[in-house]
Amino acid sequence: MSLLRALVAFSVVCLAVVLQVSLFPHFAWEGVVPNLALLVVVAAALVRGPQFAAVLGFVAGVAIDLAPPADHIAGRWALALVVVGYVAGRVRQDLRPTAGSVVLTVAASSFVGTSVFALSGLVLHDPVVSVPEMLQVILVAVVWDVLLTPFVLPPVMALFRRLQPAEVAY
Repeated sequence: MSLLRALVAFSVVCLAVVLQVSLFPHFAWEGVVPNLALLVVVAAALVRGPQFAAVLGFVAGVAIDLAPPADHIAGRWALALVVVGYVAGRVRQDLRPTAGSVVLTVAASSFVGTSVFALSGLVLHDPVVSVPEMLQVILVAVVWDVLLTPFVLPPVMALFRRLQPAEVAY
């Protein structure tokens, strides 16, 4: 991976995290904000594959874990977004996914990522919430992420496609 591609990917993740922790809390629904970093990781997974997306997921997760006002044990979002990046990258079947498959992938990724985050909190007793509250948060997170998919994924996927080197045929 070239330095330019790494810097652009890091910049996109930073922008997503900054918007997620500074602007979107004003639009919180039931206390849940859209996970823009997760959407960036899914876009990377659909374009670049599981290895790139897992690494980007780790970087994005650590950024979310450390960004104020983080109120949880650090590493939970890093774990969740690594899983999301790898799984979303593994399910991609072609380089030009359809709109329906992208939305379905985002919904599944949001469910998996938020569930991993919530279940890791349950295991670590950080903060202890009831299972019905956890399910409500997961449902709201999935709805938020699906609603923002048409606005976030197309430009981010186009950016990652543009940064991808041309395939060499032998």
